[in-house]
Amino acid sequence: MKKIILFLPFFFLISCQITETIHLNSDGSGNIEVSALRDENSYLQLAHGEYSKEEIFRDSSYVFNDYITKYAVNFSKLPASEKAIFNKYKNVKWHIKESSFEKEFRCEFEQDFINAASIPDLYKTEEYAGDLKHNYALSAEDHCFNMSYFFDGTVFKRIVKITDTEELKKKRKQIEEFRKQISGFKLLHTLTLEYHFPRNIKSVSNEKAIMSSDKQSLKLILQLLDCQQNPEIGNLEVILE
Repeated sequence: MKKIILFLPFFFLISCQITETIHLNSDGSGNIEVSALRDENSYLQLAHGEYSKEEIFRDSSYVFNDYITKYAVNFSKLPASEKAIFNKYKNVKWHIKESSFEKEFRCEFEQDFINAASIPDLYKTEEYAGDLKHNYALSAEDHCFNMSYFFDGTVFKRIVKITDTEELKKKRKQIEEFRKQISGFKLLHTLTLEYHFPRNIKSVSNEKAIMSSDKQSLKLILQLLDCQQNPEIGNLEVILE
């Protein structure tokens, strides 16, 4: 079962649009939301005749702390280091909607934060919830990179750090195979970063980032498969005036 779960992200990535939105306040607090939406035109190309046979409906909302409470027995057995990881996700809210009738497949994660350093890697939320429910080892730690954030009032950083170079090499080979398989399709699989700041932006490390007319927000669009092959292209530094 675990192997299947770990395989799913590749198929998901090649027919998905992900938007990561952050609103930062002058005191360093703010809100982060990650929204993943299945692109129906892309999915139709991949699913072929199976597309019309889908019979799925799910519309659920959760708070991660509900999982900690519900599976308190499993949580109580964890070492302090793992409890600390789960506690970082306590206030994360997520909403999942899967409707084959409406052809809407969306997953959203949201959290208010006191400071940027306290933001968890929201992309691992569902995996950690599954680990807690089934009393698994931390499957999200199988990722080959970690993501964190920094903001001191003037400098903001989105930090992607490689944690397992050997695992990354394996994933790169897998993605290359996927690229060959989907080369004939016109698929939409993007990661869009949308960041809003309390003051004007002075500079951005990625020249492809587009600043708003008031210079207090930016948008950067990246290709998801590129981010999987070379996670560090998701690094970003923004300096405010």
